[in-house]
Amino acid sequence: MLKLWPSSRADRWALAAVAGLVALAAATGAVLGLAGRPVHASAAPLFGHVLPHAGPGTPAAIAVALAVIRWGPRLAERVPWRTLLAATWAAATAWTFALALVDGWGRGVAGRLTTPYEYLAEVPGVTDVPAMLRGFEGRILDGGPDPWTTHVAGHPPGALLAFVGLDRIGLGGGAWAAVFCIVAGAFATAAILVTVRALGDERAARTAAPFLVLFPGAVWVGASADGLFAGAAAGAIALLTVGLSRPSPWAVAAGGVGLAACAYLSYGLVLLALPALAVVAVRRTRWRLLIWAVLGAAAVVAAMTLLGFAWWHGYSLVRLRYYQGLASDRPYAYWVWANLAAFALCAGPAAAPILRRAARAPLVAAWAAAALLADLSGMSKAEVERIWLPFAVWLPAAAALLPRHDRRWWLAAQAVTALLVNHLVLTAW
Repeated sequence: MLKLWPSSRADRWALAAVAGLVALAAATGAVLGLAGRPVHASAAPLFGHVLPHAGPGTPAAIAVALAVIRWGPRLAERVPWRTLLAATWAAATAWTFALALVDGWGRGVAGRLTTPYEYLAEVPGVTDVPAMLRGFEGRILDGGPDPWTTHVAGHPPGALLAFVGLDRIGLGGGAWAAVFCIVAGAFATAAILVTVRALGDERAARTAAPFLVLFPGAVWVGASADGLFAGAAAGAIALLTVGLSRPSPWAVAAGGVGLAACAYLSYGLVLLALPALAVVAVRRTRWRLLIWAVLGAAAVVAAMTLLGFAWWHGYSLVRLRYYQGLASDRPYAYWVWANLAAFALCAGPAAAPILRRAARAPLVAAWAAAALLADLSGMSKAEVERIWLPFAVWLPAAAALLPRHDRRWWLAAQAVTALLVNHLVLTAW
């Protein structure tokens, strides 16, 4: 039987503080809108519309949540390790699909990535990949000749290439793209478990598994390209961590390749440098081994640059494009703190007591610091519940920091948060 409240008074205060932040962000956004100074997010601090609704995914999502809360912690402690990895990935995929289907198959899955602003709108026009890369920077700014759609312009070409590749192997269209993002996003759970175990704490990984499955951010993993980015980022960190732990130069090099590739999926993922450095510090790595990671990363940067796309120049243009759009009307003074409320809803209420103990979890602290830097940059005003998925998904990885007798309560709170958000807000992603 679940307790009414967590037993720790400090944890209750942490939860109250986060709830107060969310409530204040929502109230302030509404008041500013009524005063004629809109924050340009009608469900602020989330991007979407307040619209209570249910759908075919509702019973499935509730069933998955109840099953994981009831049996997840016990099974995670007992099943063989490889079984745990597969089961966690499968359960996270089921949870994400169920949440997406609350909005129905068309709006929640198949049609989610087919809007004129998304990557798929540009896929048919990419008939020559080398030519596309050479001309990519010339189409970033709005007002120029044939500018890219919003999402393509706002990201390096790796994101578009991922969907072009999917189309080329015969998996074109919105449905396959959504399935790809959901499965890849759910993969982050298994990759995080591998990372935590490689850092020397299998018990902590097993404790984290149910929390990773019921990650509230799954509302936005299904289906957005940022779910794909989250899975790719988690995989890259896992490769680096495993390589440093064994040690294995080839795995370290693969981690370097993965980290650099992530920076070509999203400019913000250059902040993966912070958790990567945290892994290096925790493992007390010999610097000689890190040369392999540098070589792997350098190979990706060199290849993309030689093919015609200079990351640093693309980023300078994206900063201009960002403020050519809605961002110029979104007040930084509001979003610099309201973003944190959106991040809290994405990471879930368990993030509050976990972050309170972040000094005991350097990797989690590094992910939180990455989100904070992204916030202060001014390049993420609103929509961070989606954009910061690669950061938020790591916070439940430190669930072992929670008092053992309170963990099921926090797990239930994670699930309830996701269900409430998904049924009260018609999200745009």
